[in-house]
Amino acid sequence: MGKRTDFLYMSEPDTIEAGVLDARRCVQVAEEVFALLSRGDYLMGGSNHNSHGMGIVFPKQPPFPNMPTSGPDRRFVAMPAYLGGRFDVCGNKWYGSNAANPEKGLPRSVLTLILNDKDTGEPLCFMSANLISAARTGAVPGAAVRHLANQDASVITVIGCGPINRACFEAIAYQLPNLKEAVCYDMFADKAQQFADWSTENFGIKGRAAASLEEAVRAGQVITVAASRLKPLEFRGEWVQAGATVLLSGSARGDDGFWLNSDIVYDNIKLHEAYVEEAVASGDKQEYYNGVIGGPIYRLIDDGKLPALEKSISLGDIVLGEAKGRRTADQRILFVACGMSVFDVAWGYELYQTALEKGIGQRLTLWDSPRQA
Repeated sequence: MGKRTDFLYMSEPDTIEAGVLDARRCVQVAEEVFALLSRGDYLMGGSNHNSHGMGIVFPKQPPFPNMPTSGPDRRFVAMPAYLGGRFDVCGNKWYGSNAANPEKGLPRSVLTLILNDKDTGEPLCFMSANLISAARTGAVPGAAVRHLANQDASVITVIGCGPINRACFEAIAYQLPNLKEAVCYDMFADKAQQFADWSTENFGIKGRAAASLEEAVRAGQVITVAASRLKPLEFRGEWVQAGATVLLSGSARGDDGFWLNSDIVYDNIKLHEAYVEEAVASGDKQEYYNGVIGGPIYRLIDDGKLPALEKSISLGDIVLGEAKGRRTADQRILFVACGMSVFDVAWGYELYQTALEKGIGQRLTLWDSPRQA
């Protein structure tokens, strides 16, 4: 007689009941993950164990009538990971993305997360993951400001006023109690005004829409960037005030001064080294750089204008006290975050444990006894 295997199914409402929207708690979990990253107690995909994920990108001219055609943000990506520490679990975030989805009443990306027993491979939990992904994306810069920002910062600038930056803003705002003003910029002015109104109504942080990117950047003591990677914005170093902390959760372009006049802290050096390895293996390194957040930085490293990645700092090193983050009030710091499945696995596991404790979700059976092939 074989072993019965069942698992927990958690819908989006189930994840909400389990606390997926608790930004403070998510930041705490993200900080734990940063420490595990710097200790090396994790694995991700690829031969280097640090790959962002494995994706399917569709051809511009499919050879078969039913094969999907290339389009903006149209892809499928699998992001597997093992995370150690108290989590000690395997998982995979799987998503399909298509910029045309909102026309169908859907999010741009539709995400799910599965957690698995590290020894047997059995599923533990299958979860709706759009809110998990948004929360952990926001928690990463939320954890970063604890260690990198001037804690008396009163003005936050928001570049890109979509749902990702809402999650970033919420996590950041809980870490900086002196915030008084939110300066918002988006390519669509109405979205910037909506974000400004949301900030005022929900956080008591007076929001206003900026007329230009320059105006918004110059105002910010903390600047969170989560603009569309399809139309990256152009930043200038002279716009960034002394002491500012720039948090990149999305693509950006800039003059050399934007990148060179700040000290750069990475989410995880090993991830960025993997990106460079993959760029070289792709056969068109510059084109590969165009598609990743760190691309402009990698080019400057290649040109000898920035320190090599192995000589740089990961946030986890600062969390562990093995490196210094902010040294002076006037120091400009640029934090680069590219997204790692370990954060999804950690936050999903935290919610799964809460669901077990509170009886949230639905038990589903994989088999009562596995049929032998």
